[in-house]
Amino acid sequence: MSVIVDIAGLEKRYGETAVFSGVNLQVHAGEFIAIVGDSGVGKSTLLNCMAGLDGWDAGSLHVQGADLGAMSDEQLALWRRSAVGFVFQAFHVLPHLDVAQNVGLPLLLLGHKPAQITPRVEQMLQAVGLQGLGTRLPQQLSGGQLQRVAIARALVHAPALVLADEPTGNLDPSTAELVLNTLIEQSRSSQAALILVTHSEAASSRADRVLHLTSTGIAARHAPPAA
Repeated sequence: MSVIVDIAGLEKRYGETAVFSGVNLQVHAGEFIAIVGDSGVGKSTLLNCMAGLDGWDAGSLHVQGADLGAMSDEQLALWRRSAVGFVFQAFHVLPHLDVAQNVGLPLLLLGHKPAQITPRVEQMLQAVGLQGLGTRLPQQLSGGQLQRVAIARALVHAPALVLADEPTGNLDPSTAELVLNTLIEQSRSSQAALILVTHSEAASSRADRVLHLTSTGIAARHAPPAA
């Protein structure tokens, strides 16, 4: 199975203080990785590095063989449009666009024609359980529906890498489970590598691997001993 993310010796500092260092990680196509760790250890920062949204101070980071550290800001922006889908805790759905327009935005930015965008958007809305809601505005949706819009938008262009930062953090447990199911199912169906940052035990327990990030690296988290 192909390697999507390949990180070697990654280090991020703020001034003289290392947020994290010695991060080594490989993630394969179709794999679901959960990253856990104490608050402030840089989990979201690591995710931003993988998306080319943040820089680092040492080490290397490749996605599908592309060396993110060697790209200019413009090159990273163009690469990110096609290669990455990002799901945030706060949804980041655009309020002035309807559901279908929000979901179709990545395809529009990639230069697809309306005749190509419309059927793909309808397919994604059905996949996330929002069929028939394409003309609604975000303020007419529940929190769980908004997060499913965000998932559809993140996956509509079939990115190789899906990054999710606490995507169920603002949701009640039953809605969170539904949203997580949708995210996992849709990522697996497109063989995307899914990397999830979470504090939720329910979410991390679904992952193929759970990795614990500390200031000195990242490693598999061992399950606590049975009582």
